[in-house]
Amino acid sequence: MVEHVPALPDKQPAARVMPMPADTNSAGDIFGGWIMAQVDIAGGITAFRRARGRVTTVAVNSFLFKQPVSVGDVLSFYTSIVRVGRTSITIDVEVFAERNWANPIIVKVTEATLTYVALNADGSKREVPPPA
Repeated sequence: MVEHVPALPDKQPAARVMPMPADTNSAGDIFGGWIMAQVDIAGGITAFRRARGRVTTVAVNSFLFKQPVSVGDVLSFYTSIVRVGRTSITIDVEVFAERNWANPIIVKVTEATLTYVALNADGSKREVPPPA
């Protein structure tokens, strides 16, 4: 079932990118691993900002591909903080594609939840500071 969204969410995306032909799988769709990497980058940006420093991914809690992604789609990655623990930050990421430029539509293509942990310069865990 195609989930049509009339407009992109009314907030700033953490990232925006257009996949290219080199990002396709053997069927011609954008490779799922490429999308996963972009989701991790977008979530990591939000976690980095909240942690005010270095973070690393410790878990992919959920990942759902809702629609295939094609070359030329403009993907927007929207993030929200779900939980902040002592050393960890859990982030929801929603990905929307703007496609079919002759008759534009927007569809949600992916949603995921990832957990990041804040790190010191030496790679050891550190506490997430209180909100600014």
